[in-house]
Amino acid sequence: MGMNQTPAAERVHIGFFGRRNAGKSSIINRVTGQDLSVVSDQKGTTTDPVYKSMELLPLGPVVLIDTPGIDDTGELGAQRVKKSRQVLNKTDAAVLVIDGTEGIVQEELDLIRQMEKKGIPFLAVCNKEDQAGPEEREELRSRLVAAGVEEGRILWISAREKTGITALKEQLSQLTVGEENGRRLVGDLIAPSDLVVLVTPIDKAAPKGRLILPQQQTIRDILDAGAAAVAVQDRELEGILDSLARPPRMVITDSQVFRQTATVTPREIPLTSFSILFARYKGNLASVVEGVTALDRLQEGDSILISEGCTHHRQCGDIGTEKIPRWIREYTGKELNFQFTSGTEFPEDLRAYQLILHCGGCMLNEREMKYRLGCARDQHVPMTNYGILIAYIQGILKRSVEVFPDIARLLAQ
Repeated sequence: MGMNQTPAAERVHIGFFGRRNAGKSSIINRVTGQDLSVVSDQKGTTTDPVYKSMELLPLGPVVLIDTPGIDDTGELGAQRVKKSRQVLNKTDAAVLVIDGTEGIVQEELDLIRQMEKKGIPFLAVCNKEDQAGPEEREELRSRLVAAGVEEGRILWISAREKTGITALKEQLSQLTVGEENGRRLVGDLIAPSDLVVLVTPIDKAAPKGRLILPQQQTIRDILDAGAAAVAVQDRELEGILDSLARPPRMVITDSQVFRQTATVTPREIPLTSFSILFARYKGNLASVVEGVTALDRLQEGDSILISEGCTHHRQCGDIGTEKIPRWIREYTGKELNFQFTSGTEFPEDLRAYQLILHCGGCMLNEREMKYRLGCARDQHVPMTNYGILIAYIQGILKRSVEVFPDIARLLAQ
């Protein structure tokens, strides 16, 4: 990803859903002005969700997602339908594409109910306006209204004739998405002219020639607050702290060097981690702090799911598959069963696990992260993240959440 691009996790995700051949791919191609999705008269051309990042003014940076048909059949078809429904979990806004010449069917009504249940704002876009007669149009409109769709959210277009596309873009921009969540990564904890030290180890797992996304975003937020960021490797931290004319406002560290950083950083300097800041930013810090205490209740042979949001190349010493399982075994003194998922994989049934460990989720949008936490909560499975777990195991979690009094109180209980 280029340094000048808005990260996908920060973009508004707009999913296009509907039956096969309703015109989802054609409409996305019209909205983007590109032949992004394969279009064919053959049913079921889209077999996997297709993602396209673009600017949709006045909304800003978005990701458009083209999905397989919700009426696909057979064993393969069922898998495709499942993939479409999984996209709903990361969708901030949705477009339900309906074939205006065929009316509405049960799968579409079910989808409307799902979107309403999940609180996803959506448009009902009736395609093939050029082919639908007045009676067909009125029948479809009344069925949609009866299903609870507001009249203002029903739009007629023709992908073939390119009519209604501008109105669709405008309506998409007005959906109640993309609003700032009011949270900052770190900017609300610092003042202009403050100095913040970032501890960013460069090891063989670090990407060549650049910083990882959480570090980039934290630096940007510090600069937006009018403060200064000093990035150092863990082995240089002590020397840098000694050389500063005044103590930094805060030290933020990569979780993997938490213990070394805590040892070197004077007690009076606030200390936290990128992982903790991101958990707070995504609105789930309280639940992951609560979840980590399950570590002390694990029994011999319990199962732990370790889930990563991205699919980076695994290397020797990888934190998720090697370091964390080793640290947990050392901490608990128990033999445990570890299972791993990455990217968009996340099991629907979590009841086999006694604990779920997730990466910081920097590549997942907030809705997807909240969905995963919600799944765990609904099934009564504790869930935490790498950074929280590492801080807890190393006995420095209390110190690292002192900057957030509400969270500190959770650990004191």
